[in-house]
Amino acid sequence: MSEGVEVVRARALDGVAHGFLGRRGGVSTGILSGLNVGTGSSDDPAAIAENRRRATEAVVPGGQLATVFQIHSAEAVVATRAWPLDARPHADALVTDRPGVALGILTADCAPVLFADREAGVVGAAHAGWKGAIGGVTDSTIALMESLSAQRERIVAAIGPCIARASYEVDEAFLRRFAEMDPENERFFAAGRPDHYQFDLEAYVAHRLATAGVRRIEALGEDTYAQPDRFFSYRRSTHRSEPDYGRQISVIGII
Repeated sequence: MSEGVEVVRARALDGVAHGFLGRRGGVSTGILSGLNVGTGSSDDPAAIAENRRRATEAVVPGGQLATVFQIHSAEAVVATRAWPLDARPHADALVTDRPGVALGILTADCAPVLFADREAGVVGAAHAGWKGAIGGVTDSTIALMESLSAQRERIVAAIGPCIARASYEVDEAFLRRFAEMDPENERFFAAGRPDHYQFDLEAYVAHRLATAGVRRIEALGEDTYAQPDRFFSYRRSTHRSEPDYGRQISVIGII
């Protein structure tokens, strides 16, 4: 921990500098209280900058935090350094083989996925909301890691805190998008109230990773919606009619 920052780690990534962070240990106040790192929020920029510094130090001490302008896509980029905030590439995944570069993915219910090939010294991070997940953001991340000499049979992946099935109600049209892609995808939906379903984003992302050839996958099973003291949640904020919401960060790097 660094200055009270809560860092959730995955056993699958033991020995790799990584962490899934929530809202504990930051300096933001009000409805964004805690470790809000979202530059798209109405938070004080100085607080966001301090929270980002704390997050980086908690996982990759002395590292440069590289983030992207996330657009719910399948785009992945190689990070050789940290980009200025106003020059970040539009993408939803990053990979690197450079020591000291801390890859950061922001979420507020979407699934953060961290990857590593220890032998090759290559790591990756992906933002997998439903659009990115069905679009193949995890596949893009794996392919780009391979371009840096990773091998997919050696890659391990961990899925961090995200909205859980019990908290993720969707409608019939949402289910149809997934079923039309593959009828087997219906298994990720449980019956809910009439004409509605409960979607298991975490299980779907794990399925995409396994289908891509990742042999070791760890899902942390942490529901962002149901833990307001630990995690930010876009859907929870919407249900509470709050004017804004915070974003948490997941970080991985090579030390």
